Amino acid sequence: MSAPDGSPVGAERSVGQLFASATAEMSALVHDEIALAKAQLKQDVKRGMVGGGAFTAAGAVLIFSLPMLSFALAYGIRTWTDWNLAICFLLSFAANVLVAVALALIGVVFAKKAKKGQGPQKVAASVKQTAGVLHNAKPHPRRTNRADGAVEAVARSTS
Repeated sequence: MSAPDGSPVGAERSVGQLFASATAEMSALVHDEIALAKAQLKQDVKRGMVGGGAFTAAGAVLIFSLPMLSFALAYGIRTWTDWNLAICFLLSFAANVLVAVALALIGVVFAKKAKKGQGPQKVAASVKQTAGVLHNAKPHPRRTNRADGAVEAVARSTS
């Protein structure tokens, strides 16, 4: 078994080796925090894209379905009710607007979720917390477990 820097466990490490190990672990921590921030930003952007897509779909439905749906619905209402054709076309238009409003509401919900995303703020808070812990960290005195008074090295996980 060996320590994270490759030296065998149980061997005394110099201050330089300890400093190099601590620097490598800090670097890994910073890289992990950056990766977390990227992942959370990607999720927020994805939500924003879904909201934008819903707004686009609402506009497309309103524009492209109006001619076909309006004529079909208006003539269908006219057939069932014998009302004036103008009133039938107005009812047809109102039905299309209701569909577009429903899609726009879906877009608003997803846009609010994307705007509400707190990914970068969570990462910043985590970094501040880590910095606070490291700032207040003090070395712990080690007990001697061996008869000659030497301190045994402790194996740590680097994962």
